[in-house]
Amino acid sequence: MQPLTKITDVLWELPLTYKAGMRVCGRVYASEAMLRHIVGDNCLEQVANVACLPGIQQYSLAMPDIHWGYGFPIGGVAATAPDEGGVISPGGVGYDINCGVRLMRTQLSREDVAPKIHDLVSQLFRDIPCGLGEKSDLRLARDDERQVLVQGARWAVKRGFGKADDLEFIEEGGCMAEAESSNITERALERGAGQVGSLGSGNHFLEVQVVDEIFDDTAAQTMGLFLGGVTVMIHCGSRGFGYQVCDDYLRVLGRAPEKYGFRLPDRQLASAPIQSPEGQEYLAAMRCAANYAFANRQVLAAKAERSFLHALGISPNALGMELVYDVPHNIAKFEEHMINGRPRRVCVHRKGATRSFPPNHPSVPARYRAVGQPVLVPGDMGRYSFVLAGQPQAMAQTFGTVCHGAGRVMSRSQAKRELNFDQLRRDMEQRGVVMMARGRGTAVEEASAAYKDVAEVVNVVDAAGLAKKVCRMRPIGVVKG
Repeated sequence: MQPLTKITDVLWELPLTYKAGMRVCGRVYASEAMLRHIVGDNCLEQVANVACLPGIQQYSLAMPDIHWGYGFPIGGVAATAPDEGGVISPGGVGYDINCGVRLMRTQLSREDVAPKIHDLVSQLFRDIPCGLGEKSDLRLARDDERQVLVQGARWAVKRGFGKADDLEFIEEGGCMAEAESSNITERALERGAGQVGSLGSGNHFLEVQVVDEIFDDTAAQTMGLFLGGVTVMIHCGSRGFGYQVCDDYLRVLGRAPEKYGFRLPDRQLASAPIQSPEGQEYLAAMRCAANYAFANRQVLAAKAERSFLHALGISPNALGMELVYDVPHNIAKFEEHMINGRPRRVCVHRKGATRSFPPNHPSVPARYRAVGQPVLVPGDMGRYSFVLAGQPQAMAQTFGTVCHGAGRVMSRSQAKRELNFDQLRRDMEQRGVVMMARGRGTAVEEASAAYKDVAEVVNVVDAAGLAKKVCRMRPIGVVKG
């Protein structure tokens, strides 16, 4: 596996000599079996490119679900220091800003839901707009939309979507500060006006799941998860609004390297110094998109709860739906981390990567502080997803970061060439999963065969001490765009 050097069974290093211009080494978390695909996908080239960013600290990091992306690899992590000329790069956040995962628990068991699972999935499919370009039933005036961009999930709670207690269990409290809506283009506002409360397409989904294995009883109990319990997982982000923000600022930041006198090995890594006007403007706009996504998931969760009540004919108390946690995995944030023995304020880019803060960290909600932050890692729609808990090694090694999902092994075009919808539906039925999808092509792109086994991915971060496994959930119902 040249040119990688083995550090442990699940950690490999890419040396500074791999590519001219690297300021730090690359580090890849993966089992030896995973490396063949990682090397074959040419991801190491992107890990090396990220290592060339001005102000980057310690390592250019890659999680075990790494695959080729725009600028950064998906599964890429980098921290840059503002006081060393560190840059902010939209490619290190992604087009779907604050794409993330939300998990809700219920008091129901599989036996309560299985007899009505077809009715439930049908109700969810009717109530939750999904699919490419699909609009929400919420059409926002400009003033309302600008409030979303500044208030995030708080905006949704004020309008009756969920409750104020939810905000404690959303990263950043569901709202990133210092969002500035005056930086947003009219085109982005136009695209975002009709999409709050919609799922979108691609790999976005809503799943009804059942907890089928528990690895850590104490952590599971603390999170309110029990064997056989029904959960709901939502994966989506900032929709067309976030895409447009990214597109707008790639053009702005594309001119910044020449202006500020640094070179990059890939134009897709367009960057500006964090403390420059361009860098500050992008950060303010990115926070708007992040807040849009927080509001979107908050509205979707409330819609899902209403669908459960209607389809199952039960009371809110009998359902007992509560938010476990909501984590972004396409975001850049300022955090304090120990670097070379002293605390430093750095900008952590997480592109297809999830925060994993350990027990007793002040940013972890009080309820979870004894066990660590819940880490939500969805798998493909035919197998299973995992809940983990953050561990101290993540702070020491990865700026408090782990994987975000299974990671693709087939491109979308390859999946559509080699797989077909009818076979996918039969496979899902054999697995006991009821699936409803708006688009046959997009559903095929998300078939199990297109993804790594997420169990192998979470086993790597567990073995590395970055997060520990808490429980596994299997899907019984899936809504896709």
